[in-house]
Amino acid sequence: MSKQTYTNAAILRVSLTDGSIRREQISSDDFAQYLGGRGLGVKLLYENLLPGIDPLSPDNWLIFAVGPVTATSVPTAGRFVVVTKSPLTGTIFDSHAGGYFGAQLRKAGYIAVIFEGASPSPVYLWINDDEVELRDASKLWGKDTAVTTEDLLKETDSKAQVACIGPAGENQVKLAAIMTDLHRAAGRGGVGAVMGSKKLKAIVVRGTGDVAVADTDRLSDAVKHARRLIKKNPVTSKALPVYGTAVLVNITNEFGMLPTFNFQEGNFNDAVAVSGEKLLERLSVKRYNCYGCPIGCGRVSTAYGQEVGGPEYETIWAFGPQCGINDLEWIAMVNHRCNLLGVDTISVGSTIGCAMELVQKGKMKAPLKFGDTTGILDLIEDIALARGLGAELGEGSRTLAARYNAPELAMHVKGLEIPAYDPRGAQGHALGYATSNRGGCHLRSYLIGPEIMGSPVRIDRDKTEGKPDLVILFQNLSAAMDSLVVCRFTNFAWTVDDYADMAAACTGLPIDGSALLAIGERIWNLERLFNIREGLTAEDDKLPERFSTALSEGASRNRVVHLEEMLTKYYALRGWDKAGQPTKNTLKKLDIPKS
Repeated sequence: MSKQTYTNAAILRVSLTDGSIRREQISSDDFAQYLGGRGLGVKLLYENLLPGIDPLSPDNWLIFAVGPVTATSVPTAGRFVVVTKSPLTGTIFDSHAGGYFGAQLRKAGYIAVIFEGASPSPVYLWINDDEVELRDASKLWGKDTAVTTEDLLKETDSKAQVACIGPAGENQVKLAAIMTDLHRAAGRGGVGAVMGSKKLKAIVVRGTGDVAVADTDRLSDAVKHARRLIKKNPVTSKALPVYGTAVLVNITNEFGMLPTFNFQEGNFNDAVAVSGEKLLERLSVKRYNCYGCPIGCGRVSTAYGQEVGGPEYETIWAFGPQCGINDLEWIAMVNHRCNLLGVDTISVGSTIGCAMELVQKGKMKAPLKFGDTTGILDLIEDIALARGLGAELGEGSRTLAARYNAPELAMHVKGLEIPAYDPRGAQGHALGYATSNRGGCHLRSYLIGPEIMGSPVRIDRDKTEGKPDLVILFQNLSAAMDSLVVCRFTNFAWTVDDYADMAAACTGLPIDGSALLAIGERIWNLERLFNIREGLTAEDDKLPERFSTALSEGASRNRVVHLEEMLTKYYALRGWDKAGQPTKNTLKKLDIPKS
């Protein structure tokens, strides 16, 4: 294959209904305004999906996308994005995964694969550079993600990469993930359920081409500088490489923000037992690096004599403190089971924690109790197979709590379960949760960096003044980063100008820091318009009632979230009206036509 630039790489359009496959090019306008990855996916969905469609119907699209820096020398540029309408939240949704799949897709000459319709029988897509075909996957249906991956590599090419669903996706469970590299997940929002609704078991890709950039010398200099910054920053050079993401367990607990017993408390008395330090001491086997990543935050561990992936910080929290459990080896095995079945560990663990509180409060009868691991491994399988109590939990915590007339016990925003940081301990992070376009997400505006970890600079976590400005900055930058596509952890070390310099070198576009943030702002507003079109309003920019009640103990005691005062300012700074809708002037400034 000849070297591929981003602008001459193809978009694959796959109709699963009739089996047709065609190639298209990204338009120059879309490239300049949305870059790729998340931005391109959002643009395509906004223009092509009719309002009100069922996310699990053939009318929904499922888009796998990479960005203009993917598979280049830019550190961490091996990730990919899955964009669709979420069956869990009903919102626009993008879910991300690391590993090596994204780089192979880009090296095969593709920047996106769009799946439309639904196949009448199970299939998988085999991409072998220029050769692309749908193949029968009937014999794979019902198999877990590890067996699926092994069988597909034997059937295609041992050097290929696989992104697949497990039983949860096949059963269209709304907490289903897409798995790649065995333990990397595009986990959130039920993207695996959308894949299952289309009878698409997997995408297998083998890419051997070279990726060209616009300015090789400029990129080389920018990458050298970026790598120096990663080595200089203590989070990316020491904390994450040594302890992995689980380094955050003790840190968050010390700040009184480690959600415990379904966010009833902010401190877990035995946090040390499930910490990154304890993981390294007891279970860790080796580090895992995604494609082109010098950080290496991933972990391979051992649990009950078996080598398993992870567990990551969020998973440790979800099945640990959230459920009042301190058995780290058991958590590692739960994570492994979730990966095999193809479910999102954050939403599954959080929903089980919600069920435990429903039982605790006498709202629900079930064999679930905080601190008790009994039956949970079997329950997770029931969730994936949509049977019994598992079928109820597989709808997510919002639906579960509403079913038992206790909606206040579901810790979610817009239907997506909130991750492992109690918002009462960090005002900016709380605003980020409430305004996230995809629901309860910590990565849309990761103010844990400055508010808790002091990176890149420390800011007062209790103050509300200035937080709307900062949230908007991080949200716009995150949208741009997700469209390039690079890892969120680089944000600890790099500035906006660092991202822009590498983006300009790869694309040849005149991108500086301001231009990159403008791209992110455009993406953010288009997502907002999509959600408004789906019926979401300013009333959905809220947090559970629980966060208006102060924590009684720990380093975040006596704190509540002061959301309203920040939200009013946030809307004004966004150029939205009081109802949270972008004004005509804002859309004109961003060159967004309102449909």
